[in-house]
Amino acid sequence: MELRPIGYFRSCYLDKFGTPRQPHLVPQSRGSIVFQPWVQPEISLFGLSEFSHIWVIFWFHKNQNQFHAKVHPPRLEGHSRGVFSTRSPHRPNPLGLSALKIESIADQEIFVSGLDLVDGTPVLDIKPYINAADSIQADQPDWVLQSEHDEVIVNWDPLALEQLSVMDNFELKILIENTLKLDPRPTVYKTNPQLASKLEHAVRIMNADIHFQFLNPKLIWILRVVKIDIE
Repeated sequence: MELRPIGYFRSCYLDKFGTPRQPHLVPQSRGSIVFQPWVQPEISLFGLSEFSHIWVIFWFHKNQNQFHAKVHPPRLEGHSRGVFSTRSPHRPNPLGLSALKIESIADQEIFVSGLDLVDGTPVLDIKPYINAADSIQADQPDWVLQSEHDEVIVNWDPLALEQLSVMDNFELKILIENTLKLDPRPTVYKTNPQLASKLEHAVRIMNADIHFQFLNPKLIWILRVVKIDIE
């Protein structure tokens, strides 16, 4: 069995930490698939613009851990499930599957939104999303239906707002807020409020490091925004 990437993903999320765990949780997130010349994208993409969404099959290239038969989904706050009842990246073969919205197709590149992929992710295949085949009313456990960011408030330190204003990107503010509302922190911090409220975290989004703190499970304080140079 031989697999080779048909292209690579460009994402506003540069690291695993902070990247949404499912697609469409942050509609403002943007990225694109840049195809390898050997797939002849000028030909193979013909007709795809008639669809609004695509399935993206990809490789979890930043997954350093080996296969785990039992994993701990973030929503279960420390409780475990078998890996095949979850979407954990720690799979026998680290394959990912995401349905993304097509924003445009230009210059042999697909621009998409609603991301849950890290920058540089190898893309193995894409397929059009078809309602009749892909949209099913299916049974699922209650923990899957829980909202990950209901009633979470994001406050900005004046310094952070000033630093953001220099970057002159209003959409970045919305992207940051909606990303942090998903609470990217490891489970240990979510289940220990005393520990969590004392720690500062940082997530890299686009060309900025966002430093933040959870004052309580429903209140985020953004401390500062540090612009970085991306080569």
